Amino acid sequence: MTQKSKPQDQRLSAAAPLGFDAQAIPIHEVCHDQAKVAQHVLDPLALKSRFQSPPVWHPEITDENRQVIAADIIAKRQAAGKITQAAVLIPLLLRSEGLSVLLTQRTDHLHDHAGQISFPGGRMDPGDADPHDTALRESEEEIGLDRAAVEIIGHLPQYLTVSGYSVTPVVGFVKPQAEYVLDAFEVADVFEVPLHFLMDPANHQVRIWESDQGSRRFYSMLYENRFIWGATAGMLRNLYHLLKV
Repeated sequence: MTQKSKPQDQRLSAAAPLGFDAQAIPIHEVCHDQAKVAQHVLDPLALKSRFQSPPVWHPEITDENRQVIAADIIAKRQAAGKITQAAVLIPLLLRSEGLSVLLTQRTDHLHDHAGQISFPGGRMDPGDADPHDTALRESEEEIGLDRAAVEIIGHLPQYLTVSGYSVTPVVGFVKPQAEYVLDAFEVADVFEVPLHFLMDPANHQVRIWESDQGSRRFYSMLYENRFIWGATAGMLRNLYHLLKV
């Protein structure tokens, strides 16, 4: 694929404007030619083993997530107080028909990522012991997820967002609840997507947004009427890369 060459800082700061419609950006390509995740890897025991003894793999470098090649930039931003540490929970619901991922739809009035689909989570509080604690606390606050029903199996590399967050994606098995108590200020809805759908590269779309601030290449995944993109899709891509090898 080709795209205009832009300085790293310019690409990193190319945040979407207010009212940006990511779904209206044309699809550049679909990743149907990429390796598929073997079905047996999506079994809970196999998945847990993958996190306990991970193979050699590399997180994907997107225009938003540049923590590997731009570590010096991140260090400077952290020193200047421009990076906020955060964590999200990637909740894998234990269903008899297979694992599914629990996702939230953010409310439209939030300052960051309004209206977008995301994992439950948020910024680290001073009282949080570690990113795991943050992910569990935020999940409990946002959707009423019982932390006693969560078995953390590992985490993915930190993900840097254009809104200034360095996010640790924490992965855990979750026993489904009969209902979820949503924080009406932050969460508009909660829903599930089968893990095998999200781990199938044939469902991974690449879109490229061109603006005066530069180009931004991002992933999207369309499930029924749910449009998953941006940081959430980027983290799911890293989970895919871990599991495909």
